[in-house]
Amino acid sequence: MSNLTDVLFPQNTFNISKAEELRAVRENAYVTYTQGIIIAICGNFLISISLNIQKYTHVRQSQRGSSKPYYKSWLWWLGISLMGLGELGNFAAYGFAPASLIAPLGCVSVIASAIISVVFLKETLRASDLLGGALAITGTYLLVTFAPHFAPHVTANMVERSLMSWEFLTYIFVEVIAFCILLYLYKCRNMKHIVIIMLLVALLASVTVISVKAVSGMITESIQGNHLQFTYPIFYVMFIIMVASCGFQIKFLNQAMKMFDATEVVPINYVFFTASAIVAGILFYQEFFGLSPVNICMFVLGCLLSFIGVFLIARTRPKIKTDRVFISMGQIPGKRCTEKVQPEPKGSAYGTLASKLMCNRGTHTDDT
Repeated sequence: MSNLTDVLFPQNTFNISKAEELRAVRENAYVTYTQGIIIAICGNFLISISLNIQKYTHVRQSQRGSSKPYYKSWLWWLGISLMGLGELGNFAAYGFAPASLIAPLGCVSVIASAIISVVFLKETLRASDLLGGALAITGTYLLVTFAPHFAPHVTANMVERSLMSWEFLTYIFVEVIAFCILLYLYKCRNMKHIVIIMLLVALLASVTVISVKAVSGMITESIQGNHLQFTYPIFYVMFIIMVASCGFQIKFLNQAMKMFDATEVVPINYVFFTASAIVAGILFYQEFFGLSPVNICMFVLGCLLSFIGVFLIARTRPKIKTDRVFISMGQIPGKRCTEKVQPEPKGSAYGTLASKLMCNRGTHTDDT
């Protein structure tokens, strides 16, 4: 009977097979999307554990008064290993899910780090931590729910076409101009403002996200056996761009950490990095193509909630108490400082160690 139906109505059979094929493709894409989310969350969780292990190593050495370098501690190397594993997970996640979703999921690391520091490092739990965590978790839920669920397969041909598109060429032209202006203000005009440095990091981050997703996507395609991507020169070009942009990004980020407090750098870097990653994903990979206005609005709302949550968690975190007691020079019994710490340049004792620590000889001099 079914054979007779197929003969009489071949169009219906064709439509049914096409519908089943489309449903299978969608189910496979959803599974891939879910795998990317799980890998990204696990990677960020490992990073948060790593940061707290490294922090614990430094605190323990400070409490013990140990002069042994921190890099000789096995705990510190455990933290470094977990960080490398977490970053590897983030790298792999870009090959499964859209870049505009993986980047905002970095707030998972901030949330987990705050929880671990309160539970294991005995840091103070503040009301802003609870509010920030609730907002960040809500934002993460909105991101996962309303983000684009279908990302195009990243192949060498697709990357080459995207590199030559007018949208990307316009974007990269504007980005290069903006980067040169910011670098001129930072290096030549000596404008050491945190926004300038973090914008430099964000502009580099957009290039990093594009190249990381390209390399990760092509590796994923090759592993799945669809088509070997390692034979295309564009794979190695994107790999070099990824390494170079990561190196310069880390350089500027370290400079920011030296000049400003982490409570300022962390939230600003998260906001700028996420925004640049989303723009890069939209322009280069067309990740928002076909997404409804409601989904776009809810996705933006999720980003805003995550931004506010990270800011509330990261701002002015209390320092961990240590058992070591430090006594300043003015608190030493029987001694009081009578001279300036740095003598006058015209003085005969200028530049000597003794002149910087000149104090009276205690009660004996006072009595005489």
